[in-house]
Amino acid sequence: MMKVFGIAGHSGMGKTTLLERLVPEIASRGLVVSLIKHSHKNIDIDRPGKDSYRLRESGCKEVLLLGNDRWALMHELRGDGEPPLDYLLDRMQHCDLVLVEGFKNGNFPKLEVWRESIGKPTLWPEWPGIVAIASTTPLSSPDVVHLDLSDTAAIASFVLVHAAPR
Repeated sequence: MMKVFGIAGHSGMGKTTLLERLVPEIASRGLVVSLIKHSHKNIDIDRPGKDSYRLRESGCKEVLLLGNDRWALMHELRGDGEPPLDYLLDRMQHCDLVLVEGFKNGNFPKLEVWRESIGKPTLWPEWPGIVAIASTTPLSSPDVVHLDLSDTAAIASFVLVHAAPR
């Protein structure tokens, strides 16, 4: 059964750095891990001048690239709104856990990555789903679980216990 767990936080807090440590830790426990990353920026995974770029720009709704090591499906929104997380999860191959970076408003369990030194407030308690905060410094609130951002094994265990079944 696929489970879902989110990693949230302001830009620059270290979400990707944590995920780089978290994915191999969870995979080492025998689980298949996938990721959905939501960005508010425009993304391109091919380059101007390449065949796939030219054909996508010509009006294709979808372009699938297949190479020796990977394949990628690009779907053009062409003015449509962003699809909801459930729509994207339906398109994922079977895995044990999907980690989601972004979709802050989504109603699924999340860990907030927070560094006091960045000078921004926590997203918790305003954002839905945040069940814990991982940080390098202790928190003043006893109302949310605090995890040490450097303790990857403990964070992985927490994620696996609190991930929501899909």
